[in-house]
Amino acid sequence: MVGGAVATATVRAVKNKRLIPTRAALVLTQSAVGRVKQLLQDKPDAIGLRVGVRQRGCNGLSYTLDYASEKKKFDEEVEQDGVRVIIDSKAQLTLLGTEMDYVEDKLSSEFVFNNPNIKGTCGCGESFSM
Repeated sequence: MVGGAVATATVRAVKNKRLIPTRAALVLTQSAVGRVKQLLQDKPDAIGLRVGVRQRGCNGLSYTLDYASEKKKFDEEVEQDGVRVIIDSKAQLTLLGTEMDYVEDKLSSEFVFNNPNIKGTCGCGESFSM
């Protein structure tokens, strides 16, 4: 993992599709829920996963994933099927309406954010612009 991150993440732009019919900031697929549960099994001091955003890559922004030991004052919390995802206050607007998935194939395994809000992604899918 790069820079001590828990997992890698890519972003996909989703055109003309509203993914979340509820008021939740983020919805996890069953695959993502399963992977988060696996990651948290070995970290009893973690209350969940933290999703953040940082300046990076050719398109400007990328998501970060790390263990969360606390929920800060302006963080958003999503609880689904027994797992908690803490959304950093700086990442909240970039995640509205997004589906968090976990995808495995023969060459890689990663979280994928299917995001209807982004305007563009880089070729590798690591960074995005709003």
